Amino acid sequence: MSKTITVNGVSYPIDVDENMPLLWFLRDRLEFTGTKFGCGSGLCGACTIHVDGQATRSCVLPVGSAAGKAITTIEGLSENGDHPLQQAWLNNNVPQCGYCQAGQIMNAASFLATNAKPSDSDIDVAMQGNICRCGTYQRIKKAIKSAAYDLAKEV
Repeated sequence: MSKTITVNGVSYPIDVDENMPLLWFLRDRLEFTGTKFGCGSGLCGACTIHVDGQATRSCVLPVGSAAGKAITTIEGLSENGDHPLQQAWLNNNVPQCGYCQAGQIMNAASFLATNAKPSDSDIDVAMQGNICRCGTYQRIKKAIKSAAYDLAKEV
């Protein structure tokens, strides 16, 4: 029986070498191009997705290791791109070049799922390792705090 992977709620067969990085399976086979290639070593965070709800660097995870797990990409975070984090990103003018933003948002979403009322230092620690070449870190922090507030209102 062939292995499958569930991405954004849809099951797909793993029809490639199981050692292929999940990033390339997502981008090249499934055409989920919101997940970006940055460093290829799991150090920059541009390729961050969720694996069973946990922020994970897809560039260093073999697709075979993700078999049977629930994968969420930026495209699956919300149906219409209206997740509170995505809205907060826009409202706080976070994106400049935009390249790191999907990974930043995915890491922040996983973090907020476990810490609904983060302090500035909580955010700094959680987002450590997600690199933004444009240096929008203060706006990222402000957007995360804004999204945390909006998410708390939804509960």
